[in-house]
Amino acid sequence: MKISIGNDHAGPDYKKAIVLYLEENGHTFFNHGTDAFDSVDYPDFAHPVAYDVESKKADFGIIICGSGNGIAMTANKHQDIRAALCWTKEIALLARQHNDANIISIPARYTSIQQTIEMVDTFLTTPFEGGRHANRVHKIACK
Repeated sequence: MKISIGNDHAGPDYKKAIVLYLEENGHTFFNHGTDAFDSVDYPDFAHPVAYDVESKKADFGIIICGSGNGIAMTANKHQDIRAALCWTKEIALLARQHNDANIISIPARYTSIQQTIEMVDTFLTTPFEGGRHANRVHKIACK
């Protein structure tokens, strides 16, 4: 799989662990995140990830900021992007199964790195159920 990843200053350590996980599992990735802890603006990192997923350059996206909210709000401005804020692997599972989420948003200040890896693994390996959920998902985008 091809994964696009972006993070602000709250997520360099998380990104490093996720990239290791991706490499160990044979995924390729596009890195749009910062490696520094100096304050930066999360939209500068959310938009490139959303573009990659929107254009099908990447299969999925991973975005990280302190609360996960701002970066998810930014990504969700893009058509056909369904960025889900996840803080447990169960939420990540449902985001994929029921919402066909294509970007996972991680709140670095509220999850551990171990939790994050579990969420990313769950997110990337869980298929969309379709069925009754498909009609709902098709109603999300404003087109």
